[in-house]
Amino acid sequence: MISVSTTPARSPLCNGISRRDFLRIGALAPVGLSLPGLLRAEQAGGTSAKARARSVILVYLGGGLSHHDSFDPKPDAVQEIRGRYNTIPTRVKGLRVTELLPRMADQMDKLTLVRSGTHENDHHETATNWVLSGRFGSAFGDHPSMGSVVAHETGFSGLVPPYVAVPRNPSFTWELGRSAWLGGRYESFKCGNPNDPSFRVRDLSAQTSLTATSLERRKTLLQAIDTLSAHIHGNDQMATYDEFSRKAADMVLSPQAQSAFDIARETPALRDEYGRTEFGQSCLMARRLVEAGVRFVTVNYGGWDHHKEIFKNLDKKLPEFDRGLATLIRDLHDRGTLKETLVVAMGEFGRTPKINKDAGRDHWGRAGSLLFAGAGVRGGQVIGTTDKNGAFVTDRPVRPADVSWTLYDALGIDPAKVLLMPDGRPTHILSEGSPIQELYA
Repeated sequence: MISVSTTPARSPLCNGISRRDFLRIGALAPVGLSLPGLLRAEQAGGTSAKARARSVILVYLGGGLSHHDSFDPKPDAVQEIRGRYNTIPTRVKGLRVTELLPRMADQMDKLTLVRSGTHENDHHETATNWVLSGRFGSAFGDHPSMGSVVAHETGFSGLVPPYVAVPRNPSFTWELGRSAWLGGRYESFKCGNPNDPSFRVRDLSAQTSLTATSLERRKTLLQAIDTLSAHIHGNDQMATYDEFSRKAADMVLSPQAQSAFDIARETPALRDEYGRTEFGQSCLMARRLVEAGVRFVTVNYGGWDHHKEIFKNLDKKLPEFDRGLATLIRDLHDRGTLKETLVVAMGEFGRTPKINKDAGRDHWGRAGSLLFAGAGVRGGQVIGTTDKNGAFVTDRPVRPADVSWTLYDALGIDPAKVLLMPDGRPTHILSEGSPIQELYA
């Protein structure tokens, strides 16, 4: 059993300013959390020898991808259900997808399509927290996300963070998919938009104005603050903080970390193949990160909440998705790294069967489609079915806890492991669920 530290995440200095706030002010203020705090994750436990995957890439389709208009079309249904798109064949005999996914159709022999994702919640925030953690709670993020748990359980590999969100965490009213009670050290490192012409990751990009002398002065200042705080508080967290500060500075200058986030090292032709969009370049960045040792990457591709004019929106969204994800699968496969990388694509729910009065589809938790590839997943199969209208699951329901269980299990993490919450209460990583064994049949 691992005990989660009951030490508050923010340890104030004598002037009331927290150490994390102080670090955010200086050059070591990264995107989302302090590097010294994040680097503490290196002391967490490891995975078991039974791991199928070295890393996970979660492509998160926030807002809710319409399964009717993508991977579970109903061409024989009435017009207000089947929608506007025709279907096309794939490399898998008998499997058809929407006509706006030709590249994915060509990669379906490498993926398993789950058409039976299901739960009972139609609210974005609550459903997002549920599917990103595997545990049902409130809309305020009661449970840590899968990425945060993975960071807690696996720690660092070299000088790259274990959990990265590209470009940022999923969000609606507030950011979701966070570390909750695990604490800020297991929060995601937020990469930013790799398609931005001026893209650079703060703290991992050299600054021309930062001379060796100024860097040394900043290190000295950090050491002085650490020594002061350790003297004031006299606890183990403060006593070990200097080590993490030094390693944070090493990460800033590390060729390994700088190279991992340097997307400009890719050929223009490959970047074009992924698509010169935020999503396309985020998929390419995810491939670079898992190859560098990042254990969990969330590619956040939101904007699927189409209550109005869904087809006008999908005409743009689906081709971007098709290009980026299909190229990611193909690229990982060609480089030989798909076998050790589990790729999962999903949203928080599907969309209503019937097109509404505004030519859109509304929230629908009862049915949705998910994609799995890599790390031993057998390609070219379909798991689960929905009824003739795509409204309800009729075979092999797959619930959020099952998806989370499968991801943890793939990484060699025991989903039934007991952790201690900050108040000392024991809790299992997951309270229910089972692996989707058919993925590996």
